[in-house]
Amino acid sequence: MRDHKAARAELRGDCERCFGLCCVALPFARSADFAVGKDAGTPCRNLQDDHRCGIHARLRQKGFTGCTVYDCFGAGQQVSQITFGGRDWRSGPAEHARRMFDVFPVVRQLHELLWYLTEALALPAAGPVHAELRDALEKTRELTDGSPEELAGLDVAAHRQEINVLLLRTSELARAGTRGRRKDRRGADLMGARLKGADLRGASLRGAYLIAADLTGADLRGADLIGADLRDADLTDADLTGAFFLTQPQLNAARGSAGTRLPESVTRPGHWTAQV
Repeated sequence: MRDHKAARAELRGDCERCFGLCCVALPFARSADFAVGKDAGTPCRNLQDDHRCGIHARLRQKGFTGCTVYDCFGAGQQVSQITFGGRDWRSGPAEHARRMFDVFPVVRQLHELLWYLTEALALPAAGPVHAELRDALEKTRELTDGSPEELAGLDVAAHRQEINVLLLRTSELARAGTRGRRKDRRGADLMGARLKGADLRGASLRGAYLIAADLTGADLRGADLIGADLRDADLTDADLTGAFFLTQPQLNAARGSAGTRLPESVTRPGHWTAQV
């Protein structure tokens, strides 16, 4: 098994090795997250000829907050350099570009699964299912190395479901050893909820809607945060030590402070206030 940190590093977007796929393949609508809208397969107006964003350092100021909370989990460089052998979408026939844009979202889902499986293997309490997790990791990795035709025909939803069953078992094992109430708030509607100082140790918040929730000073140690919607949630001084399945995009969408304690799998977003 490869070093965990090295494996994790491979599952982060590397724009230098990508052809700006997220800026072309994906659609977005004009909203609070995007200053303008565009269709799938249409290059963003800010994308330059060298596949770099012309306003990358000023995305939030220019009204493109949605871009700052997106991560392809390394799918961009995988599709650009491996699946299509370094041949970009600007060269060749339109069919080449269309196939690349179709494959990118599929590989992005597979890479997200690789991230969760890699994180699951770092949880000592999940030891009883580590063998199954390693098998699932290798199977998923093999799928990402498929040809464009194989990837386009892949039933990624079915594969996600198989992995989800395993990740649920992982969550149960990991949270079982957490002291506290271990609440089950899976899929709960907690939008705008007043959870200041709440004891959420070992809670299952899988898929919970925590949009604009006040989690100031909340105790989220050992919580399962897979798929939780943390857009504009206030994590000021919250303790997320040991929280698992938390991704960088989730954290980037939230608000926090220098006093927010985080698991080592993520980094403190640059736009968070520096005040403790």
